[in-house]
Amino acid sequence: MKKQPLLLSLMAFTLSVILHSCGSGEQEEHWIPLFNGKNLDGWDIKIAGYELNENYGNTFRAEDGVLLVCYDQYEDFGNRFGHIFYHQPYSHYKLRLEYRFYGDQVPGGAGWAWRNNGIMFHSQSAASMEFDQYFPVSVEAQLLGGLGDGTRSTGNICTPGTNVEVCGQRIPDHCIDVGGPTFHGDEWIRFELVVYGDSLVHHIVEGDTIATYGNIRLEEGGLPLGKGHIALQAESHPTAFRNIELLVLEGH
Repeated sequence: MKKQPLLLSLMAFTLSVILHSCGSGEQEEHWIPLFNGKNLDGWDIKIAGYELNENYGNTFRAEDGVLLVCYDQYEDFGNRFGHIFYHQPYSHYKLRLEYRFYGDQVPGGAGWAWRNNGIMFHSQSAASMEFDQYFPVSVEAQLLGGLGDGTRSTGNICTPGTNVEVCGQRIPDHCIDVGGPTFHGDEWIRFELVVYGDSLVHHIVEGDTIATYGNIRLEEGGLPLGKGHIALQAESHPTAFRNIELLVLEGH
């Protein structure tokens, strides 16, 4: 009869160890906030036709915990393609954020750029961009909003100055439609990237993996591209980003 309390104590101890192990596993994930919600510290801006960190028209701004792409001080887009780059490059990581489109496209923006933005990764730095360069050499997870009816897939793959393999086939197309979901409204959308250097990338929209590809190469020279900066676009349609966080994968 005296063995029962001992047995119960051992079971309770074992359960506490299991629960502690599960809990400590979660605590080991150290997500880094790339955007502090207050200002643009840690980010560099490059807009085509302007010097490094010249934020024409206050295009990029931080308001109420949101990183905004705005055009309220523009009269015309004028091919002022812009990007905001996180200052530190990464190689193996998970990136998560929320985005949404809002407002009206600035006059002069291209038709394809309506409700169009993107996450550039493995990108060249802002400082290395040429004065009039529209897009950095990088890979892009394209973010698109719906046109009101029909389909317009978000989460596509674009490759300015690069190329990738999908299902073992190298794809020369600049943009690859992955058949992701269409979102017609202005609601917040959760997007994640899982990046393993030059070898493997996953695009995840609202928890569903919609694209997997790899073998990332530079278009010029064909060298592997396994590391670089993360950047967000300004292509003529107002866009909002929030909860921008990164988890460096173990060992990288």
